[in-house]
Amino acid sequence: MSQTPLIPRRVFFSNPDHIGTQISPDGRWLTYIAPHEGVLNLWIAPFEDPHQGTLLTQDKGRGIRTYAWTHLENYLVYQQDKEGDENWIVYALNVETKAFHALSPEKGVHATIQAIGDKVPGEILLGLNERDPTFHDIYRVDLVSGKRILLMENTAWAGFLCDEHLSVRFAFRSLPDGGGAYHQLVGGEVDEAPFMTLSPQDVLTTSMLGFDGSGKNVYMVDSRGRNTSALTLMDLSTGNHKVLVEDSLADVDDLLMHPTTKELWGGAATYDRKRWQIKDESVAKDLAYLETLQDADVEITSMSADGRVWVVVFTKDCGPAYYYTFDRDARHATFLFSARKSLEGLPLTRMHPRLIKARDGLTLVSYLSLPVDVDAGGAGKTSRSVPLVLDVHGGPRARDRWGYDPVHQWLTNRGYAVLSVNYRSSTGFGKAFIEAGNGEWAGKMHEDLLDAVNWAVEEGITTKEQVCIFGGSYGGYATLVGLSMTPDVFACGVDIVGPSSLETLIASIPPYWAPVRDMMRLMIGGDASTQEGRDYLRSRSPLTFCDRIKKPLLIAQGANDPRVKQAESDQIVHAMQKKGIPVTYVLYPDEGHGFQRPENRLSFYATVERFLGQVLGGRWEDVGSDFEGSTATFLAGAELIEGVRDHASNA
Repeated sequence: MSQTPLIPRRVFFSNPDHIGTQISPDGRWLTYIAPHEGVLNLWIAPFEDPHQGTLLTQDKGRGIRTYAWTHLENYLVYQQDKEGDENWIVYALNVETKAFHALSPEKGVHATIQAIGDKVPGEILLGLNERDPTFHDIYRVDLVSGKRILLMENTAWAGFLCDEHLSVRFAFRSLPDGGGAYHQLVGGEVDEAPFMTLSPQDVLTTSMLGFDGSGKNVYMVDSRGRNTSALTLMDLSTGNHKVLVEDSLADVDDLLMHPTTKELWGGAATYDRKRWQIKDESVAKDLAYLETLQDADVEITSMSADGRVWVVVFTKDCGPAYYYTFDRDARHATFLFSARKSLEGLPLTRMHPRLIKARDGLTLVSYLSLPVDVDAGGAGKTSRSVPLVLDVHGGPRARDRWGYDPVHQWLTNRGYAVLSVNYRSSTGFGKAFIEAGNGEWAGKMHEDLLDAVNWAVEEGITTKEQVCIFGGSYGGYATLVGLSMTPDVFACGVDIVGPSSLETLIASIPPYWAPVRDMMRLMIGGDASTQEGRDYLRSRSPLTFCDRIKKPLLIAQGANDPRVKQAESDQIVHAMQKKGIPVTYVLYPDEGHGFQRPENRLSFYATVERFLGQVLGGRWEDVGSDFEGSTATFLAGAELIEGVRDHASNA
């Protein structure tokens, strides 16, 4: 029996203490997101006295998670949606008066912050799909008055690149073959001839990032003529490119530059861990100093406008993130606070990068976490086999990374090994790795997961009878694929907002995703407009094979999810019930694509914990009060999970 103390779920899944710390451009203020009466809100403190924070907002609903400083003194902007519908509303907030007002319509419109430029401090650019749900028109918006002026009506474009003067310089469109094209704007009009055309192979790994200080050159990540994306600088008058940062194993995924002059200091790429390449000697010394402070990956998340003061986050795998301010002139860092103080001093496990070979030779960068009491010396070598949870990331055009992961820590504390796999189609490892996943939903992408499970069995980490598949979005789809198409591999599955039918998924995408529909078709495979294509999509849909499911399945869904609609979960649950196959189905009426309210997260993970304990025999904490304040509504199968049924609300 494990001697490791049972860590309460609330430590992992309640609100963090601090996230999103930023310094104001003038260096006077530090802002951050922290709880107030159980809800995440914006706080502010004087830079010289960072622990004297005062509340800026009074949200009592889903909380605030995204904000940015503008270049107008005392003004920032933040975004919120309503109950997970992802119709983002942009608000302006005066940090001196605490007055705020909406800059975008507050109902039925998806708003994006298109640009915040230092040359026009009193205004920002917003994209609004108010006129046409498919396309975002570009508006120039006054931060103080909220007055909007239409800058550009959009009838074709998937995205735009703007400069510091809030001028739209390039428009991007998706092409029918799955590629894309950048068109330059001249005198406010779009040039019909493409400035740059991207192949389907390069479109996801090549993009314009922003302009240098002169406005005559553009920074790019560029995979053309190579596999991984390099950071380059393109001369707009000649088209010539200069490679600034490159990595043969991974795409450049972060850059460090002066916030005002746009002078590039360096970039980073993440294969198994994040690695910086610094081109400026003085900045290299700054990073070398910072790396002595913590055994962690270093990220610079905010800077004063003069580039002198940084906000630095140290990301660890077995503890909370730590925030510091860093004075470049003095080359001195000052500790601010940890993201989650309750984690400090707890018996947390390490996350071990592992390179797993797929059956066709592809290398799958993966991350393994083991229970503390079987991970001898924290080296990632198990002293005995334990049940395994295969935690599949969403996207699929996304990736898993090294660092603190609450799901990994929670599950290892309960006695499970956890394995996260960057299967083919994951981003960050070059365009060939992404392309290898095209048309391979429920095909080679699933085989990668099976190969990772076989590796874990061969390594003695687990046994073939003790594996759960778990994930959200695409990870939820992979869970349903695992239990329906390979029903003898997994002992159970947990599907969070996963699509059950590729045909209905494509038919129900948000209207503002329409400009990239051809890219989605290339990624998933199968043309829904033809009978052959529909037959193919059905052949890769778990709904088609749901009668093969014979292992315990838990499904969780947000009722307001705009990406994977509730119907995706409803239809597979109804099909299983029609065939007499047991399933547990919990719906959250006030959530979208994932669960944001801490009360809902706690009730969900309490349910998962008892579910896994029943099937795989891991430890669990009593449900206790973890359903208080939750909207969890069990539409099926609450009675199948002991310890949960008495707390469950049923529709």
